[in-house]
Amino acid sequence: MRTALLSVCLVFSMLPAAQAADRHLPGDAPGAADHPAVTRYPGAVIKWTQIDNHRPYRIATGPITGYRKIDTWVETEGRLTRIYYEIDAERTHTEVYANYKKALEDAGMEILVAGAGPKRTDIGGRAWLGIQYGENPIEERSAGILLLQGSATSGGGAFVAARKERADGNLFVAVGITQYSDKKVTVLVDVMEEAAVEADLIVVDADAMGEDIDEYGKVALYGLFFDHDKATLKAESKAALDEIAKFLKARPTLNVYVVGHTDSTGAFGYNHKLSEDRARSVADALVKTYGIDSKRLEPHGVGPLSPVFANHTDPGRAKNRRVELVER
Repeated sequence: MRTALLSVCLVFSMLPAAQAADRHLPGDAPGAADHPAVTRYPGAVIKWTQIDNHRPYRIATGPITGYRKIDTWVETEGRLTRIYYEIDAERTHTEVYANYKKALEDAGMEILVAGAGPKRTDIGGRAWLGIQYGENPIEERSAGILLLQGSATSGGGAFVAARKERADGNLFVAVGITQYSDKKVTVLVDVMEEAAVEADLIVVDADAMGEDIDEYGKVALYGLFFDHDKATLKAESKAALDEIAKFLKARPTLNVYVVGHTDSTGAFGYNHKLSEDRARSVADALVKTYGIDSKRLEPHGVGPLSPVFANHTDPGRAKNRRVELVER
């Protein structure tokens, strides 16, 4: 058990594509390989794999509430990789489930849902899995049969799904596990790689801003656009400013810091001043155009001191260049 646990906890090594051959093992289906983000359970063999460059995917996050009904779901879409494994050994589905869950947690991922029955209607139970995969059909008939059926005497299912926020789109991993027989465990690993949303299509929403302020005490205002290396707001920022003003008018007692952020490109002093100037431009626009009381808005700049992503990629730098409202 200890050896297996240590092996599976090596997930999310993010191997380069050139090492794909190392992820294909003897006995695997022709051309099949582990996803570079997730290693397999020791002794598992790939029987089937499928890659769709763009498709929707749903993750159930709550219990069964009615006939074939689950009320809460996470919706996502992007590149989906599905890998179906079989483990022919005296392992239990709960043992395999515990390994995957710990590995996802150790990788710093946010667990969205996790459960291992024992009832069919519990999270991860056979009936629950039937609903989950009914929303995300398994197109290989034999894989679907082995994962969702099994022998009545063996029984048992489990499921864990997690999310990792990335600058270039979130990564989701969903693992469904069943005890097909006393000597066979079946595992379906679904890896969803969201495509990054184009920044110029993002418009902040007043209701969403309120939710972020209530939960985190701050909200990032993506959708504000400036001339390059300047603090002048572009005309296409109007949609975002409209929503920000709507939010502030709906909460007349809320006072905020308007905080500018930059990426790490260039000199610190220059970035610090630029971030403060941009924060001031946003505050001025809210006061002059929308009539927000200036006493409610206190502009500041922190330059590159508080990144939300690493600055060594273009998507990361784009996310770091932002203005935030922080409750005060």
